[in-house]
Amino acid sequence: MGFVDTAVTSPWFYLALFAVAALDGFFPVVPSESMVITAGVYAASGGPELVPVVVLAALGAFAGDHVSYVLGRGSGGRLVRRARPGTRRHRAFGWAGRTVAERGGLILVVARYVPGGRTAVTLTMGAVGFRLRSFSLFAGVAAVSWALYGALLGYVGGAAFEDDPLKGVAVGLGLALSVTVLVEAVRFIRRRRTSDHTTGGTTGDVAADVAEAR
Repeated sequence: MGFVDTAVTSPWFYLALFAVAALDGFFPVVPSESMVITAGVYAASGGPELVPVVVLAALGAFAGDHVSYVLGRGSGGRLVRRARPGTRRHRAFGWAGRTVAERGGLILVVARYVPGGRTAVTLTMGAVGFRLRSFSLFAGVAAVSWALYGALLGYVGGAAFEDDPLKGVAVGLGLALSVTVLVEAVRFIRRRRTSDHTTGGTTGDVAADVAEAR
């Protein structure tokens, strides 16, 4: 905790926060959300200022999304084709392609809260040539809402456990995990309903064909 205290209260922390949020946009193994939540926890007790935390996290996320978009635009469909069938990456790209075609830029806002989803969506948008102006608009909304969400989650935990930042971080991360689980549960239920509906329609068609043949 002493190391974390020193790191979070350092003036260089703001630059690190921006860099990690940007990197997470196209390299989704960097724990940017955890870093934003931790910053929010310490902001509640006078550590880094809350407003700069939100601004820099949002700017970093916005920049990272555009890097991912440019990578997708430059490589075309190669990144999508390289994803092996049956893998999580292949499913993420498949989901991204379908949702971008159906809902456009709005899915970019939702995808920022889906593990691995935002990178798949931004790469796919670049690959399919989604209009940059619209992409930037939705990417801005997604980045600001995500930064506010993470920082305020941490701030709530930090305010509740001002004398014990570790508990504040645990509460913030727990709330974020709960939101992620909820989003994934809703997606799972919708997939099941869609699958059942499709199966039902196919079965009905087969039954009709059999009846007609008789």
